[in-house]
Amino acid sequence: MNEQPSGFERGTDGPKVIVAGVDGSESSLRAAAYASGLARRQNALLALVYVQPVMPAGAALGVPVVDATGEIAEGLVAEIRAATERVRGIWDVRWEFHTFRGDPYGGLVTAADELKADAVVVGASESAGHRFIGSVAVRLVKAGRWPVTVVP
Repeated sequence: MNEQPSGFERGTDGPKVIVAGVDGSESSLRAAAYASGLARRQNALLALVYVQPVMPAGAALGVPVVDATGEIAEGLVAEIRAATERVRGIWDVRWEFHTFRGDPYGGLVTAADELKADAVVVGASESAGHRFIGSVAVRLVKAGRWPVTVVP
């Protein structure tokens, strides 16, 4: 029996939760903008995720270093929140801001799992060292658990 292909179907089963990793870098802000447009078109929830780095115990030489790291992270969180609030009215997008602690890859995996993400959007790495050890984006793609979009 020959089945004829049906007509064009509007995408109603696309992603419902899109996680975008933000860290204040230019590429992460472009990723957030791209994810925002995707969320708007798909009527999805945009979850902006900042992963606050955790210093290994051996790397901290004392409490002031840890406190300084926390202060820097809180400042970055405030800056990212303020930037997202400024563009809130531009598009009609449902969005949330989440902060996780850990390394960027582990934090984004945890965020995507806990938020039940259907897709993950990240900026391309701006670090030269990632050519040798692998970027967060490459590791997310290799995990094979969600569609991953890497924005340059």
